[in-house]
Amino acid sequence: MDERVAEAAESQAPPGPGGTNRTGETGAAPRARKRSRLWNRRAATLVLVALPVLAGILAPSPVIAASSAAAAPATAAEAASKATASSKAAASSKIAAGSTIAADAKAKAGSKTTARSGTGSRSAEVSLNEVTPSVPKAGDTLTLTGTVTNTSRSTLSAGRLNPRIGPTLNSRSAIEQASRRKGYLSGADGNEVAGKHSVKLSGMAPGVTRSFTLKIPVSDLDLGPNGVYQLGVSLTAHTRARPYDQILGIGRTFLPWQRSDARHKSQLTYLWPLISTPRLTARTESDEQQTPVLRDDEPLIKELRPGGRLQQMVELGDDLPITWVIDPDLVATVDMMTRRYRVEKPGTDETKAGKGQEYASRWLNDLQKAVRGEEVVALPFADPDLASLAHRGKDVRGALSSLGSATTLGRRAVGTVLHIKPSTDFAWPYEGAVDSSIVDVATSAGAHNVIARSDSVRDSGLSYSPTAARPIGSGNTALVADARLSTAFRGDMSRSDASSRAVQQFVAQSLALSSQVPDRTRSVVVAPQRTPSVSQAQAMAEGIQALTGSGRWTQAGSLSDAAEAEPDPGAQNRMPSPASYPASLRKTELPTSAFEQVRRTKETLDDFKVILSRADRVVPPFGNAIDREVSNSWRGDSRGATGYRNGVQRYLLSLKRGVRLIQKSDITLSGREATIPVTVQNNLFQHVDGLDLELRSSRIGLDVGEVKRVRVDGEHSQSLKFDAAAKTNGRASVVAQLYTKEGKPYGKPMKFQVHVTSITSTVLLVIAGGVLLMVLAGIRMYTQRKRTGPPPDPDAPLELPDEDGDGDGDTEDGSGEKGEPDDEDESGDQDESGDESGNKSGDEDKSGDEEGSGDEDAGDPKDGKARGADAAGDGADTVRQNNNPPGAGEKVDR
Repeated sequence: MDERVAEAAESQAPPGPGGTNRTGETGAAPRARKRSRLWNRRAATLVLVALPVLAGILAPSPVIAASSAAAAPATAAEAASKATASSKAAASSKIAAGSTIAADAKAKAGSKTTARSGTGSRSAEVSLNEVTPSVPKAGDTLTLTGTVTNTSRSTLSAGRLNPRIGPTLNSRSAIEQASRRKGYLSGADGNEVAGKHSVKLSGMAPGVTRSFTLKIPVSDLDLGPNGVYQLGVSLTAHTRARPYDQILGIGRTFLPWQRSDARHKSQLTYLWPLISTPRLTARTESDEQQTPVLRDDEPLIKELRPGGRLQQMVELGDDLPITWVIDPDLVATVDMMTRRYRVEKPGTDETKAGKGQEYASRWLNDLQKAVRGEEVVALPFADPDLASLAHRGKDVRGALSSLGSATTLGRRAVGTVLHIKPSTDFAWPYEGAVDSSIVDVATSAGAHNVIARSDSVRDSGLSYSPTAARPIGSGNTALVADARLSTAFRGDMSRSDASSRAVQQFVAQSLALSSQVPDRTRSVVVAPQRTPSVSQAQAMAEGIQALTGSGRWTQAGSLSDAAEAEPDPGAQNRMPSPASYPASLRKTELPTSAFEQVRRTKETLDDFKVILSRADRVVPPFGNAIDREVSNSWRGDSRGATGYRNGVQRYLLSLKRGVRLIQKSDITLSGREATIPVTVQNNLFQHVDGLDLELRSSRIGLDVGEVKRVRVDGEHSQSLKFDAAAKTNGRASVVAQLYTKEGKPYGKPMKFQVHVTSITSTVLLVIAGGVLLMVLAGIRMYTQRKRTGPPPDPDAPLELPDEDGDGDGDTEDGSGEKGEPDDEDESGDQDESGDESGNKSGDEDKSGDEEGSGDEDAGDPKDGKARGADAAGDGADTVRQNNNPPGAGEKVDR
């Protein structure tokens, strides 16, 4: 496009002497060509003027923009220079001037687009991957290693890398500003180091990366007084568009310098956290050892195995002067993993065997050796989220009640597993952000020292960073950690240049802090992120090691010493209000609904444990799980937190439902009094005691008995019988409900229907009389058979008839009339008893014959003979005596 502008400007040059133009042509042909060129120039001018407008309307895609940027000049200055040259060739041409303006506008637009790809002093990226030593001394040789990458669209030639030493950075804010600066800035980036220290580079095409190493004697750096110097490496090279020396890239770092040992060293306490996400559930196996069950063990095994995050934290911390800050839940979980444990299968109630015993045992042994003789701070069990409790949970009943027990449990767990005596006098809110409500919650659990951060507790009235300790009343102390040092190793530290820059900046900031008040000894606390990655932990270790050599301005101190240090009089002692808590952190807090769910789980556990004979097998696992539900580890993982809470609550309810009432079908009660059985089933592995079973009827006329005490063995059922009494007939609803000793309902009520069918008194008397008669008849039959003796022999000969031959059985003494039966024998003896023997006592005759005299019968000697004849006649009753029919009035024996 610039070439066309130049041609257009050149064609507008005035004709030469004698009417000839610059080509020497004359006549009509040149004039015709002149008119033709004039129209062409006008059209070109219109196109050039319209291009910027069209570019804004069409809004080309990034690919098209990049292509046009490649065709455009590298910078606006380069385009302006070409346009100026064209305008000199046609100074009197208005068209050329307009074309120059259009070209300059397009060149500026192209410059903005190509800046993303690397232009000017950002055409190359220079990375300093390692600075050795981090804190040089006089006589040392400084070694800089790194890489340079061509990020532009042009080939770089005649390249040369030069070390540069900048001015002293006199404040901590100056160091921070220098770390954010991009590109080369003359004056601020200093001068090249004198001497032959440059490294030459051959041509580098776009995207090519080259590594380099620079060795510079410290004496050549010409360092002045103690302080922090900016150290850089710049790339000087040529481009095709600009074939002369120019700085196309620069990488910078910081070089702390101190000629002699400091008189007053800062006491630096670095917290080394061992914290992880909760993995242990409330579930245990039913065996005697109560085998624990983990949600999953792969993430934790990955952290424990060689090269893992927790393994690196222990290995690196073993050689560092640090204060260990440990979550007791982590060491308790790893200790359980050293033995037999189970892991939940996702989506099922089944479990599988865990396989992390080897890694857990090795890590635990290494940790026990590393903390021996060192200061160890045990956080409350599971590292509770104090800020969430203060802002969302303190108004929920019982939310703060477990903080004290969590502190006690944390001390016992760490002491038992690591065989040490940890300190539990420190509380560490999330990210060190505190306010007055958080401090109140933290100290309510027994801690007297709260670890905060200086970006939360600001000292606006001081020009230096004061000692960390701040008395906040009631015998409590706030330890305000330095924010710049605490956040020095955030972000991605996997790139070596980022890690090296973070280490140098950390060391530089520590020197700048100590230089603020060189005649005083101050206590400095560094509280990094809770769960640093492997690369972050390695960078942290390099920074701490850089400060541990001789001649440094810091010395290691313990957290207990920092809490007891004399505070600065002008330091901020007043904690900020809850309204000043960062909104970004408030968004990640546990919601109020989470604490309501925790409360319900606690209440369910309280109702469940009172019925158990072995509550010690249930309460500790669930109590620990409830502590894990409010852990700081759930920050940023609301889904994982909800899933864990639901899992604990679901499993507890399943255990509670193991003791329940068996549903009854409708029953019918016949009569005013009956028994109602109700069955209680216990599916637990231990027997339950301490429950009461009560029945309640919907009708006043139905009494269902008194409350029954329930005691059921493990994996058994018990049927309890209630004596019911009904006053009226009808249908009633009966509700069975289990209650604890405190009178709280246990489980769901069980309902069933009762039908009462009552019987009248008259019917009852009739039935009772019939039964009585049947009993008496049976007794009489029994006694008669007993007196009768054995039945007669059917084969015995028949007896002869009477001597008188009439067979009438009349007695000779005239006791009975001839031809008429004896009334007494007929009614009392013969007919009723059928007594064939003829022997009857006087009493029996009296009872059988209401009018006869028993004495007379008993005294008649012929009575027995007569009765014998009757018996003989009866025995042949079915045999016809003669063939003659009986006469009228004649007695016939049958």
